[in-house]
Amino acid sequence: MKIRSAGLLTAAIALSSLLAACGGGSTPTSTSSQAGGGTLVIDTAFQLKTADPGRMFEPTGLMVDESIYDTLLTFKGSDVTKPVPALAESYTAAPDGKTFTFKLRTGATFSDGSPVTAADVVFSLNRVKNLKGNPSFLMDGLTVAAPDPGTVVITSEKANAAVPFILPNPALGILNSAVAKQHGATDAEGADKSDTAESFLNSQSLGSGPYTLSSFSTTTQVVLTANEKYWGTKPAYSKVVVRNVQANVQRLNVLKGESQIAVDLSPDQAKGLDQLQVVNGASPNVFFLFTNNNPDISKTSSNAKFQEAVRYGIDYKGLLDLAGQGAVQAPGIVPSIFLGALADTDAVVRDVARAKAALAASGVQNPTVKLSYPSDIQVNGLNFGDLAARVQANLKEVGITVNLAPASVQTALDTYRGGKEELGLWEWGPDYPDPSDYLNFLPGQLVGLRAGWAKGTDAALEKLGEQAASTIDDQQRAALYKQIQQSMNESGPIMPLIQPAQILVGAKSLKNLQSNALWQVNVRELG
Repeated sequence: MKIRSAGLLTAAIALSSLLAACGGGSTPTSTSSQAGGGTLVIDTAFQLKTADPGRMFEPTGLMVDESIYDTLLTFKGSDVTKPVPALAESYTAAPDGKTFTFKLRTGATFSDGSPVTAADVVFSLNRVKNLKGNPSFLMDGLTVAAPDPGTVVITSEKANAAVPFILPNPALGILNSAVAKQHGATDAEGADKSDTAESFLNSQSLGSGPYTLSSFSTTTQVVLTANEKYWGTKPAYSKVVVRNVQANVQRLNVLKGESQIAVDLSPDQAKGLDQLQVVNGASPNVFFLFTNNNPDISKTSSNAKFQEAVRYGIDYKGLLDLAGQGAVQAPGIVPSIFLGALADTDAVVRDVARAKAALAASGVQNPTVKLSYPSDIQVNGLNFGDLAARVQANLKEVGITVNLAPASVQTALDTYRGGKEELGLWEWGPDYPDPSDYLNFLPGQLVGLRAGWAKGTDAALEKLGEQAASTIDDQQRAALYKQIQQSMNESGPIMPLIQPAQILVGAKSLKNLQSNALWQVNVRELG
């Protein structure tokens, strides 16, 4: 689950979670766990609104669109540290980090056999920008041009080393622009009001990927069919069915062979499945706690010494026990698998004595605070309520009374986005696998403001953020992001907690089953 504008925790996600909890989707007519022409069935709890890449930014949509739309660059397997060629066979970056030139590969075609051209790329990326939908921020500050049919030039207003890491996002999938225009698509300014192509793109796809869209439902299942004119390695399956199924039913289905992949099992649910493949590693999602830094919201939570008491009062290792095998403590806000992540040894360690001393120094007597969180969703099989109860118990040992304030995701989002929560427990999933995405947590930025951390609160930290955003060299960038997180671990209102386990369970017959930080399952790479 992504949390941008609170990530992607939208009303649609809350609805899809509710639907998933009511049971699975319809059963496909035939299944096979053998590569080379059968049907692959994937069970997941839907977080899905649309298949239109210009409007799509939900986890299930990312999985679906990655299978049917190619992007300029992509990631191989589970490795999101290095963008690799896709529709672009090569690219160069100018020394100033502002201009990126992509040479398109020859022979790439859309599913109708027409060639992919630079004009299609320009149209598709400008459409994402001008639709002003959930993924439009990916194109912030970027302009796209096509000096010739085989070349695309992307220019950034500011130096931006993250551009190659942004482009693999399936929301930036390339459409057959000629056909898209025939069905109401436009890339012009005002597309948010004039583009009418979504319903068509929810009925059939216009991509160049290994699969095409056969049927689409946000509540039951999505069916993909092998693209017979795919320009790359032919897909292993003739059909892929992605079904909306709750986690406990996913486990039963994959055990019985009624599905080949279960996406949403918790570590406990994945135990005892020795007859299946279990891919288990740390999720890129980060659970975090914040104490509101705005004294108008709470004089208690904004007290720096109170924040120190909370930071050192949390039993991080105990949270890992709750999260299960594969989960790790988040040593900083940048996930462990990304450039600039802190080492495990940099993580905050619980120190009850220090927490009690800080609380005494705060001058706050017998503090009582309210902890808000969404109560009706899970991330990687982990309930916010279970984490909140552990935090409550931890801080009670320090002398802080925490009153739990669970709410539906829609209600909780309103207070979170409005910066009104005294204490908040939330999660952030990567919009793209680059540490610049986590500058959102600094004072004056998206998440910082939700934590009451106003611009100008920490001038030194903000300057570091500006420097990191404009630095091009990866070694220098990594050092700056580590310095930023070390500063955040010393003081401030935001406390990273854990990265839960990300688990995929699959049939033994599957080849190359890997999870990906952006699109969960590499459907196109399965054999």
